[in-house]
Amino acid sequence: MNFRITNSPGEDIYSGQLITYKVSPLFSVPISWVTEITHVIDGHYFVDEQRFGPFKFWHHQHHFVETDSGTRMTDLLHYRLPFSLIGQATHKLIVKKSINKIFDHRHQVLKSLFIK
Repeated sequence: MNFRITNSPGEDIYSGQLITYKVSPLFSVPISWVTEITHVIDGHYFVDEQRFGPFKFWHHQHHFVETDSGTRMTDLLHYRLPFSLIGQATHKLIVKKSINKIFDHRHQVLKSLFIK
Protein backbone atom coordinates (compact mmCIF):
# COMPACT_ATOMS: atom_id res chain seq x y z
CA MET A 1 0.00 0.00 0.00
CA ASN A 2 3.07 2.26 -0.01
CA PHE A 3 2.16 3.34 3.52
CA ARG A 4 4.11 6.35 4.81
CA ILE A 5 3.67 8.86 7.61
CA THR A 6 3.74 12.44 6.29
CA ASN A 7 3.87 14.44 9.52
CA SER A 8 6.17 14.22 12.53
CA PRO A 9 4.01 12.90 15.36
CA GLY A 10 6.96 12.62 17.76
CA GLU A 11 7.78 9.74 20.07
CA ASP A 12 5.10 10.32 22.71
CA ILE A 13 1.55 9.26 22.03
CA TYR A 14 -1.42 11.17 23.47
CA SER A 15 -5.18 11.49 23.08
CA GLY A 16 -6.04 13.98 20.36
CA GLN A 17 -2.81 13.38 18.43
CA LEU A 18 -3.28 13.45 14.65
CA ILE A 19 -1.13 11.37 12.33
CA THR A 20 -1.18 11.94 8.58
CA TYR A 21 -0.25 9.37 5.95
CA LYS A 22 -0.11 8.78 2.24
CA VAL A 23 -1.29 5.35 1.15
CA SER A 24 -1.75 3.84 -2.28
CA PRO A 25 -4.26 1.04 -1.81
CA LEU A 26 -5.35 0.78 -5.46
CA PHE A 27 -3.41 1.22 -8.69
CA SER A 28 -0.60 3.17 -6.94
CA VAL A 29 -2.84 6.25 -6.64
CA PRO A 30 -1.81 8.16 -3.47
CA ILE A 31 -4.57 8.98 -0.98
CA SER A 32 -4.31 11.12 2.13
CA TRP A 33 -5.23 9.42 5.39
CA VAL A 34 -5.63 11.05 8.80
CA THR A 35 -6.02 9.14 12.04
CA GLU A 36 -6.54 10.46 15.55
CA ILE A 37 -5.31 8.81 18.72
CA THR A 38 -8.51 8.77 20.77
CA HIS A 39 -7.58 6.76 23.88
CA VAL A 40 -4.28 6.10 25.61
CA ILE A 41 -3.42 4.22 28.76
CA ASP A 42 0.37 4.36 28.80
CA GLY A 43 1.95 0.93 28.60
CA HIS A 44 -1.39 -0.83 28.16
CA TYR A 45 -3.20 0.30 25.04
CA PHE A 46 -4.04 3.04 22.59
CA VAL A 47 -6.69 3.49 19.92
CA ASP A 48 -6.46 5.16 16.54
CA GLU A 49 -9.52 6.12 14.51
CA GLN A 50 -9.70 7.40 10.98
CA ARG A 51 -10.78 11.02 10.59
CA PHE A 52 -10.27 11.21 6.83
CA GLY A 53 -9.20 8.55 4.37
CA PRO A 54 -9.95 5.48 2.31
CA PHE A 55 -12.22 3.70 4.79
CA LYS A 56 -15.81 4.38 5.71
CA PHE A 57 -14.91 3.34 9.26
CA TRP A 58 -11.56 2.52 10.95
CA HIS A 59 -11.11 1.72 14.66
CA HIS A 60 -7.78 0.14 15.63
CA GLN A 61 -6.89 -0.90 19.18
CA HIS A 62 -3.28 -1.69 20.12
CA HIS A 63 -2.99 -3.68 23.39
CA PHE A 64 0.20 -4.45 25.32
CA VAL A 65 0.54 -7.06 28.08
CA GLU A 66 3.69 -7.85 30.02
CA THR A 67 4.47 -11.56 30.09
CA ASP A 68 7.32 -13.60 31.56
CA SER A 69 9.01 -13.57 28.15
CA GLY A 70 8.44 -9.89 27.30
CA THR A 71 5.57 -7.82 25.95
CA ARG A 72 2.72 -9.32 23.96
CA MET A 73 1.10 -6.92 21.50
CA THR A 74 -2.42 -7.57 20.22
CA ASP A 75 -4.30 -5.61 17.58
CA LEU A 76 -8.08 -5.39 17.35
CA LEU A 77 -9.10 -3.85 14.05
CA HIS A 78 -12.61 -2.98 12.92
CA TYR A 79 -13.11 -1.30 9.57
CA ARG A 80 -15.57 -0.91 6.75
CA LEU A 81 -14.98 0.09 3.17
CA PRO A 82 -17.18 2.55 1.29
CA PHE A 83 -19.33 1.74 -1.74
CA SER A 84 -21.28 -1.32 -0.47
CA LEU A 85 -21.00 -4.06 -3.09
CA ILE A 86 -17.95 -2.57 -4.82
CA GLY A 87 -16.30 -2.18 -1.41
CA GLN A 88 -17.06 -5.80 -0.51
CA ALA A 89 -15.59 -7.06 -3.79
CA THR A 90 -12.52 -4.83 -3.40
CA HIS A 91 -12.08 -6.12 0.15
CA LYS A 92 -12.06 -9.75 -0.98
CA LEU A 93 -9.77 -9.12 -3.94
CA ILE A 94 -7.31 -6.53 -2.61
CA VAL A 95 -7.84 -4.82 0.75
CA LYS A 96 -7.87 -7.85 3.08
CA LYS A 97 -4.59 -9.08 1.58
CA SER A 98 -3.03 -5.62 1.84
CA ILE A 99 -3.99 -5.23 5.50
CA ASN A 100 -2.65 -8.70 6.28
CA LYS A 101 0.62 -7.80 4.53
CA ILE A 102 0.94 -4.64 6.66
CA PHE A 103 0.50 -6.57 9.90
CA ASP A 104 2.77 -9.41 8.73
CA HIS A 105 5.46 -6.86 7.83
CA ARG A 106 5.13 -5.14 11.21
CA HIS A 107 5.38 -8.52 12.95
CA GLN A 108 8.60 -9.33 11.07
CA VAL A 109 10.13 -5.90 11.82
CA LEU A 110 9.29 -6.15 15.53
CA LYS A 111 10.59 -9.71 15.64
CA SER A 112 13.89 -8.64 14.05
CA LEU A 113 14.24 -5.73 16.49
CA PHE A 114 13.31 -7.45 19.73
CA ILE A 115 13.77 -11.21 19.41
CA LYS A 116 17.40 -12.20 19.31
